[in-house]
Amino acid sequence: MPRLTQLLALHADSPNDTFLLFALAKEYEKMGEEDNALAYYLQLRSVDPDYVGLYYHLGRLYQRRQDLDSAIDTYKAGMGVAKRLGDSHAYSELAGAKLEIADEDDEDF
Repeated sequence: MPRLTQLLALHADSPNDTFLLFALAKEYEKMGEEDNALAYYLQLRSVDPDYVGLYYHLGRLYQRRQDLDSAIDTYKAGMGVAKRLGDSHAYSELAGAKLEIADEDDEDF
């Protein structure tokens, strides 16, 4: 059974499972189906806004789509979550990604 089929079957039983939402988004990304990936990332963000790993990948997806404002906003939001959760590694990764596309003078937090 293909991975996507397995994930979708599991998702049908547990529609708010954060791991499955993230896995589905990544699977759709690998397939080049960015609209589906975006939908699952946004659902994950709605279900669990503290899922800090989501923000880097969602921001990168926005970058690939040339939606730089959304990418920056996503990185900033993720930095806020990482800071609140005390996850310095995630914070640094998100800050680095944001710096690639935003001015250094742009507020971090």
